[in-house]
Amino acid sequence: MAEHVLGIFAKQPVAGRVKTRLCPPLSPQQAAELYRTCLQETVAAMAEAPAERVIFYDGDAAYFQKTFPGLRLVPQCEGEGDLGQRLDRAFAQLFTEGCSAAALIGSDSPDLPASLVSAAFKALTHCDLAVAPALDGGYVLIGQSRHVPELFQDMPWSNPALWSETRRRAEQLGLAYRELDAWEDLDDLASLKRLLLRSPHSRTAHLADRLLNSQAHFCRDDTT
Repeated sequence: MAEHVLGIFAKQPVAGRVKTRLCPPLSPQQAAELYRTCLQETVAAMAEAPAERVIFYDGDAAYFQKTFPGLRLVPQCEGEGDLGQRLDRAFAQLFTEGCSAAALIGSDSPDLPASLVSAAFKALTHCDLAVAPALDGGYVLIGQSRHVPELFQDMPWSNPALWSETRRRAEQLGLAYRELDAWEDLDDLASLKRLLLRSPHSRTAHLADRLLNSQAHFCRDDTT
C-alpha cells in the first residue's frame, strides 16, 4: 500500500444506470457512452496525482479488469448501504492497510485538475480533513489523514447542504480541516454545457458536443 492513496468511485457504464439526469436530451445509450468516456478520462488524468489510484467499482469486475489493467480494484458493495456507508468503508479499508492519507473522488469530474488532488494531499500532512466542494453544495473530493466515521453518518446525501453539514460536523468533532477550491460534477445538462465552455478540449467535452449536436439535428429533422 502506498503512503498516499486516491480512491476513484466508479460504476460500470450500463445504459439506464448512469447519468440518467441527462436523459433527455441524451438517450440512455448515449448517456452510458458519455459516462464511459468520462470515467476513462478521469482515471487517466489522475495518473498525474501524487497517489496510488484504486478504483472502488460497482458492476462487473471483468469490465473493470479489462478497461483498467494494472490498477487495483475493490468492489463497492453497492447494495449494502448508502453512499456514506460506502465512503466510510473505503476509508476504513485504506487506513487499515496502512496508508497515511487517503482521498476519494467520483468519476464524473473529467477535468478535475490533478493539482487540486495534490493540494489535498499536501493539506493532509497537517490537517485531519481536506475537501474540494462541489458547486451544487456537495463535494467532489474528500480526504482524510485518519479515519473519522462520524463524517459519514446521518448526512444529507444528494442534498445542497452536504458540504455545510460536513463542515459543521468537522468543527463539532474538533477536526483541523482545509477547504480547497471548488469544482463541479457532471450531473445534468447545465453542468454538461459548463464543461463544454470550461474544458472544450477534453475527450468528454468533445463527445458531449457531438452527442448534443446529433440530438439537435434529429429534433430539427423530426419537425420538418
